[in-house]
Amino acid sequence: MILTSILDNDFYKFTMQHAVIKLFPKARARYTFINRGKHAFPPGFAEALKAAVNDMRHLQLTAEEKEYLAITCPYLDPTYLDFLQGYRYDPSEVYISQHGNDVEVLTSGYWYRTILWEVPLMSLICELYYRLTGEQRVGDEEVIRITREKIEKYKELGVTVAEFGTRRRYSLDVHRLVVQTLKQYGTGSFIGSSNIYLSMQNGVKPVGTHAHEWFMFHAAKYGFKMANMLGLENWVQIYRGDLGIALSDTYTSTVFFEQFDKKFAKLFDGVRHDSGDPIIFAEKTITHYKKMGIDPLSKTIIFSDGLDYEKVAHIVEHCKGRIGMSFGIGTDFTNDVGQPAMNIVIKMYEALPENAPRWTEVVKLSDTSGKYTGDPKMITLAREMLDIV
Repeated sequence: MILTSILDNDFYKFTMQHAVIKLFPKARARYTFINRGKHAFPPGFAEALKAAVNDMRHLQLTAEEKEYLAITCPYLDPTYLDFLQGYRYDPSEVYISQHGNDVEVLTSGYWYRTILWEVPLMSLICELYYRLTGEQRVGDEEVIRITREKIEKYKELGVTVAEFGTRRRYSLDVHRLVVQTLKQYGTGSFIGSSNIYLSMQNGVKPVGTHAHEWFMFHAAKYGFKMANMLGLENWVQIYRGDLGIALSDTYTSTVFFEQFDKKFAKLFDGVRHDSGDPIIFAEKTITHYKKMGIDPLSKTIIFSDGLDYEKVAHIVEHCKGRIGMSFGIGTDFTNDVGQPAMNIVIKMYEALPENAPRWTEVVKLSDTSGKYTGDPKMITLAREMLDIV
């Protein structure tokens, strides 16, 4: 087995699953793999991926892991932890095929079940790709050296950073080395990992809140104009002030801030930036908080869009002393080992809310138009409904 723990996944998948079980237990969802980097997959890749996915049916929450979640994440209900202990991945929910160098991966089923597939599927696709293409990485000592050098530079910059690199990591072994190194050398700067398994193994904080699919589903159920508002409202209903970072760019940050009123601006600890120019976003966020009569320094922007040291330093120079900030760094931590990182995503593309007569196509309209996902006709409709130029 390539994956060794059911918790080898991003934290926000479990926080969203918990909320979905409570609010939308009968909803269904479909996800698709998008090969943005046009990577050519070697012969036999689909069969290797199928075998790895089939192995995942053996993963289950251990008693130790359950106790860890109960202590570390008290906002997760005991009933949810009991559910998770009985949860098993069902490989029949995943369809995998290969045509020449192209691979198709589709996931379909109840949303509360299929929500856990995205991140481990992506990490498997990356790890198997490097294995089957024979792409060799640098040695362990070099991985440690590279990671140590990066976290020490962030310490000198005086910022806090979290590791967000599960989805596009080179391998689990590299990921484990990276988190261990960040923990060892990052005191005062490294604040945690999005990966619960490695957070538990290394005694660091698991970090995250929700992802784009949360708001994408709300659009399918309630319409584009209500998606942000009801997505935030439902999050508050479940977590009552915990997990208070709001994702801002499912339908562009401009539309988000139109609905991020004083109630939400006060309730949420801050917002996450995931697309578009970070400086423009920072200015927009600072202006919005001031308009609401809120001191921007009492709030935080989590920057998480393809960051490296140079980008972080540029953001810090602009934002220091004006608003709180922290940084989620993914691929630059977990896949800087001598080979090009993969550019892949898995996104929800259809949803079926309870009692809905038919499946609804869902879209994401980030602040970078090239990162739009979904059917072109539905993207056009969403832009018209939301007045996005």
